[in-house]
Amino acid sequence: MFENIRADLAAHKGDWGAQGFWAMVIYRFGRWRYTLRNRWLRMPFSLLYKIAFKWVQIMAGIELPCEVNVGRRFRIDHFGGIVVSGFASFGDDCVIRNGVTVGLRRTDEPAAPKIGNHVDIGAGAKVLGPITIGDHVTIGANAVVIDDVPDHAIAVGIPARIILRNPDDATKSVPPAAR
Repeated sequence: MFENIRADLAAHKGDWGAQGFWAMVIYRFGRWRYTLRNRWLRMPFSLLYKIAFKWVQIMAGIELPCEVNVGRRFRIDHFGGIVVSGFASFGDDCVIRNGVTVGLRRTDEPAAPKIGNHVDIGAGAKVLGPITIGDHVTIGANAVVIDDVPDHAIAVGIPARIILRNPDDATKSVPPAAR
C-alpha cells in the first residue's frame, strides 16, 4: 500500500493537497483492508474506508471505489464529476480529468472498460461498456467511447471515431521515467 501511495504522490508531482491524490490514498487503503483475513479485525477498517470514501466523494467529486483495478502511478489531473465503475480496470500510468465517466453502458450488463497502460482520458469523456482501450491511447475531451480502441490511437467525437497514429510518435510523448 505505501509503495503505491508513494508512486501516486510522485504522479501528482508531490502535491499532498491534490484532491486526486486524496482519492488515491483512500482507494489504496480500501484495497489494503481486503488483505486482512480476520473479519473482526477488518470491520473497523471497512467502516473507516466507507466514511473516507464518502468524504472524498463529497469534497472532491471523485467516485473511485476500491473494487476497481488500478495500476501504478494513476493520476487524477483535475477533480470533480469523476465516476468510475467498480467493474472497470486501468493499467499503469493512466491519467483522467474532471467530468470523466468510466462505466457501464447498460445497468443490466455489469461490464465496464478495460483500459491499458499510458492512457490519457480528456475532460468530460465517457468510456462505456465492455470495451478494451489499448496502450498509449489518448481519448479526447468530451468523447463518447463505446467501441474498442487499438494501441497507439486517438479517440475523438460523439460517438468517438478512432484515429491511428504512428507508434514511434506516441512513445515520444511519454516521459522516459514512465516507459
